[in-house]
Amino acid sequence: MLVSLLRPLICAFDRTPPIAARSVMVAFTLIFFTVSVSAAERPDSFADQVESLSPAVVNISTTTIVKDGSGVDMPQFPPGSPFEEFFKNFGDNNRQRKAQSLGSGFIIDQKGIVVTNYHVIENAEEIRVVLKDDTSFTAKVLGQDKKTDIAVLKIDPGDTQLTAVKFGNSDKLRVGDWVLAIGNPFGLGGTVTAGIVSARGRDIGNGPYDDFIQTDASINRGNSGGPLFNTDGDVIGINTAIYSQSGGSVGIGFAISSNLASRVTSQLIEFGQTRRGWLGVFIQEITPDIAESLGLEESRGALVSSVNEASPAAKGGIQPGDVILMFDGKRIERMRDLPRIVAETEIGSKVRVELFRQGGKKTVSITLGELEKAEVNGLINGSKTDIDSEKRSFGSLGFSVEVLTPKLARELSLDANKEGVVVTEVVPGSPAAEKGLTTGDILRRYGQRPVTDIASLAKDINNAEKAGRAGILILIERDGRERFIQIGFLKKGGD
Repeated sequence: MLVSLLRPLICAFDRTPPIAARSVMVAFTLIFFTVSVSAAERPDSFADQVESLSPAVVNISTTTIVKDGSGVDMPQFPPGSPFEEFFKNFGDNNRQRKAQSLGSGFIIDQKGIVVTNYHVIENAEEIRVVLKDDTSFTAKVLGQDKKTDIAVLKIDPGDTQLTAVKFGNSDKLRVGDWVLAIGNPFGLGGTVTAGIVSARGRDIGNGPYDDFIQTDASINRGNSGGPLFNTDGDVIGINTAIYSQSGGSVGIGFAISSNLASRVTSQLIEFGQTRRGWLGVFIQEITPDIAESLGLEESRGALVSSVNEASPAAKGGIQPGDVILMFDGKRIERMRDLPRIVAETEIGSKVRVELFRQGGKKTVSITLGELEKAEVNGLINGSKTDIDSEKRSFGSLGFSVEVLTPKLARELSLDANKEGVVVTEVVPGSPAAEKGLTTGDILRRYGQRPVTDIASLAKDINNAEKAGRAGILILIERDGRERFIQIGFLKKGGD
């Protein structure tokens, strides 16, 4: 077929002068080489990979005790009562029963270490791991992590020789790379599907550390916990979720990236739980409006809305209003990058954090804490600000403020011990109203500076308007939580 396609070119070559002929020959060589490379990159078959990898993929069946019926307590009657037998039979509908479910997993150590999804074994009373040859083992849970949906099991293989696979480097994946999914869809047993990487770094709202690989390899119910392989036979993902309105595959599947999974798995094996780094900040996304208000050249990074006063961040000098641009040498593009990077950083290590503050960059050193210990200790945030007495309205923004006194706090149904500058009026239809500012909101920061008094706040707002800024960025406290709001100036007609 290739010869027939190139015959016109060959015939032309016979009638071409020597110099031109050499050019045609070079072009022919390049075309042939390109076709050959493309053919080599696309495998004719995945049979060899599947034959060697399938024995490491297992089926996981779980038994869970559930209650049938409504769970309503039945009335008690004296022995021999005519109603006793009736309600006894009725109450049988509320008896406990065993529910079975099926999933997938894969062996990463010949000693019997199996990885799967947390949701596959959640609340299971009994877990069984079944090999490709139907050999079955009872498994125990070594560790599980709901936040990343990963669980590690242990079986005792005895004399059985297990096949294990290893994690690959998911950071080397490129969109368009071939991938294989092997698992137990619909309880059918070992099933193989192939596809390509459709996207990387997907956030599907599964948790704070989402880093999913999207693939069009068919993933269905029962594939959960199974491996996603690259063509080298390395596990580059754990098949976890699908996007579907019918419950079946529509070509949008998601796998936990292997780099995230391998770190969590190692911790679960060693400690029985995760050990994540803890910084101690609440953060927000940097929108174009917020970037403009702060003077940032690009809309990237994580905006710190509040800092836990007992946290590593506070001890290292991070303040509300700071924008975290780099953490431990890693660039923060989006807000959601920071929690994952912090969690993956070694506890107790000293890291350099690059901030944007007051129009310039600043670097601080942070000694990272442990998230799990912070959760156990119930660490919370709290602070107070000293502010003087004044009252001011900002017509171009559409709100008024006053100093928060105990009397005003009672009128606004706020804690009498609260201090600060409080919003006392919001004009309906104004820029402030459109951005959700409401009466009773306490102003904590203007941009990246604390609100120390109303006079300074008014001066800053006036300067921003004169400078032609699109609006202002303020940090408000509402119901004990703090959040930045960007409010644009009211556009004037005739410009």
